[in-house]
Amino acid sequence: MNLTTYSLDETQALGKDIGGMLNTGATFALTGDLGSGKTSFVQGLAKGLDVSEKYYITSPTFTLINEYPGRCRLFHIDLYRIENPSDLEELGLYEILHSGDVTAIEWADRLPIDFISDYIDMKFKILDDESRIISISATGQESTHLMKKLEQRLMNS
Repeated sequence: MNLTTYSLDETQALGKDIGGMLNTGATFALTGDLGSGKTSFVQGLAKGLDVSEKYYITSPTFTLINEYPGRCRLFHIDLYRIENPSDLEELGLYEILHSGDVTAIEWADRLPIDFISDYIDMKFKILDDESRIISISATGQESTHLMKKLEQRLMNS
């Protein structure tokens, strides 16, 4: 599925809609150039998960992982600075992915192939200063089910 958002607010609204649909954990593998909207999507996702407004959602480029309490716990992970796949073990990423929480991974293309088996893949592409094309696909049973719910919701709105 391909979607076009025409503003930061629309990218955040997409995240909020998806977050609002979640009752259990899910993994989002986010890829795209710097400034393509990955963090904006996660900001919306946090709102949809009822993460308190007191938390400012920013990309954890230097901390690598931020954790936010909400209706479902949200782990926001940034792999931009990861150069060696062995560094992932030290982060505890495998444990986070199997925790049953919501996980959003920026720069997910730095993960080894097959590191995650059930996820929503979101590729962000810059069209112009405000507009983005977001390509969304699912891998795995739970993510495929979530993707179908998302498609139905978007068709009905």
